[in-house]
Amino acid sequence: MKQKVLIIGAGKGGSAILQLLHKSDIAEVIAVVDIKEDAPGIKLAAGFGVPVQKSWEAVEEADVIFDTTDDQSLYQTLVQERGRKSLVVSGSVANIIARLMHEKDELIEQLREQTYQRDLIFNSTHDGMIVVDPSGCIVLFNNSAEKMIGYKKAEVIGKYILEVIPKSKLPRVLQTKSVELHQEVELENGKKIISTRIPVISDKGELRGAFAVFTDITEIVNLAEEVTNLKEIQTLLEAIIQSSEEAISVVDEQGRGLLINPAYTKMTGLSEEAVIGKPATADIAEGESMHMKVLQTRRPVRGIQMKVGSKKRDVVVNVAPVIVDGILKGSVGVIRDVSEIQKLTDELSRARQIIRTLEAKYSFEDIIGTSEDITAAIEQAKLGANTPATVLLRGESGTGKELFAHAIHNESHRKYNKFIRVNCASISESLLESELFGYDEGAFSGARRGGKRGFFEEANNGSIFLDEIGELSANTQAKLLRVLQEKEIVRVGGTKPIPIHVRVIAATNVDLEKAIAEGKFREDLYYRLNKIPIYIPPLRQRKEDIPFIAERLIHKINQDYGRNVEGLTNGAIRALRGYDWPGNVRELENILGRAIIFMGYNEMYIDVHHLPALSTSIPAKQIPDIKVTPTEEGSLEDMVTEFEGKMITEHLNRFDGNKTKTAKALGVSLRNLYYKLEKYDRAKNGVQ
Repeated sequence: MKQKVLIIGAGKGGSAILQLLHKSDIAEVIAVVDIKEDAPGIKLAAGFGVPVQKSWEAVEEADVIFDTTDDQSLYQTLVQERGRKSLVVSGSVANIIARLMHEKDELIEQLREQTYQRDLIFNSTHDGMIVVDPSGCIVLFNNSAEKMIGYKKAEVIGKYILEVIPKSKLPRVLQTKSVELHQEVELENGKKIISTRIPVISDKGELRGAFAVFTDITEIVNLAEEVTNLKEIQTLLEAIIQSSEEAISVVDEQGRGLLINPAYTKMTGLSEEAVIGKPATADIAEGESMHMKVLQTRRPVRGIQMKVGSKKRDVVVNVAPVIVDGILKGSVGVIRDVSEIQKLTDELSRARQIIRTLEAKYSFEDIIGTSEDITAAIEQAKLGANTPATVLLRGESGTGKELFAHAIHNESHRKYNKFIRVNCASISESLLESELFGYDEGAFSGARRGGKRGFFEEANNGSIFLDEIGELSANTQAKLLRVLQEKEIVRVGGTKPIPIHVRVIAATNVDLEKAIAEGKFREDLYYRLNKIPIYIPPLRQRKEDIPFIAERLIHKINQDYGRNVEGLTNGAIRALRGYDWPGNVRELENILGRAIIFMGYNEMYIDVHHLPALSTSIPAKQIPDIKVTPTEEGSLEDMVTEFEGKMITEHLNRFDGNKTKTAKALGVSLRNLYYKLEKYDRAKNGVQ
């Protein structure tokens, strides 16, 4: 049965007594008395739901009365009036109890703070910690121990240590009461730790338990192995650099010299003391530091001419950044004597001149594609290569007309003779005639002594490729017609005909038929040129070839830019196929080149985000509503032939029988159009 308690006085002492007894199981506060309505104890009592009074006389009898007022006369009155049935506790005693309560609260708060700090330190340390009691059961287990051992704290508290860590030596420490320092242990999960074990002994010598502090050294061991490997690699690289005949210099990310090799010292005359630790500009006599430029731009530079060393040696430098996991670590420069480079450049220029004037570079193997239109064009070109007739290459700009011209020459019996290329649109009208047919001495002011042979004479017994033939003036057209008819030329300013034996390959993206109608192109020249017309389809008509063409172009761009891009993602291929390609293969090469330029050096595949913005809006072709009723015995091929024939007939009617416009509207070559019409006529007439 709970004791009924009356508290008189709601000041500090009364409030303390109320807080002490409020949750007590042995006492019940029946009222708090104070004449001041705003006394702290009054508010506290209201919060606890304890009745409050202004006079103790209004309260029923209580088992215990606490007088916290320090009013001695009130205490005497209470003893006289209630002392027979109640225990009256004086104010001084009540104050002592209140102070003890306050001290208890402070001690509890201090203990709570110390416990919090202990737990904070215990769980925030990187080292694992385990504490066991004298029987070997786990009583403390910190967060780092959880990570290393793989058990949660709630799973191990109270368990015997060997159940959690079978190889633990804490039971031995409990027996020997000895400290064990820096012992290596391998856990069951494969991790290696270094552990220190210490017994916990009271000041009276009693064993209270033991604890272990341990550190995971798995990463350290692995790192040590990696360092060893790196040192081996470094030794190997240094050996390669030191033995290289190429002059090499390496700087750090700040542009300070890290390494040079003997070849560098031999070329520049600078020792390691003059370069190592010094700015990258230390070796430059004339020019700017390519090391600093590469460090700023994170892009390599190649073929830069400058002067280095005290002797101002002319050199050519190639510098590339050293990037590890996306972080710039420095740059490496390779320096070559300019005389060797100049010699190679001259030889290359001569080789290019020979290639440009004497032979064609490409063959039919370089023409990529398996689509029907390009295959038909290749077959026509191969047939034309084995005849002396003039070939006329038709097609939009960028479709590869020059590639076909090279291939036709290389496939013909003239392949061991010269192949001369002439762009009729790039040479001014005043010079074109003399360039094509040559001139005699004195033909005009400034003419070379002894005259000059023209392109046709240079190409004698070989092939001449006349690109942009539709741009020729009327006067030049007339002279070209004479060459094709008479097989001879007359130099500018000369009178003597010179016989020539040349295969002419012409190319144009101009609608020659329209030009004839407008009087801009000679009809007789057209028939001379149009012996073997070959239509090269635009890229939009053979989009299935785009992945194969792109693969070849990427290989070429890699060689030009010094990159190592491996190909396209499926998303990039879909994006390329969705574009209309008004610039054809030339535009595709441009797009791929731009994508590769802006790719990171660690990226191996061109993705959609690498590609410049492409317009995917392709005008839809209006297909007439043609119904094909299959016969009982008709095959799929018969139905396709019938459908194609009706579509072609519909378009021919729309364009008044113009087959060129019909082929263009249907997106097929003129040759394919004739083939499909013949096939349709045979099927319609029952001829197989």
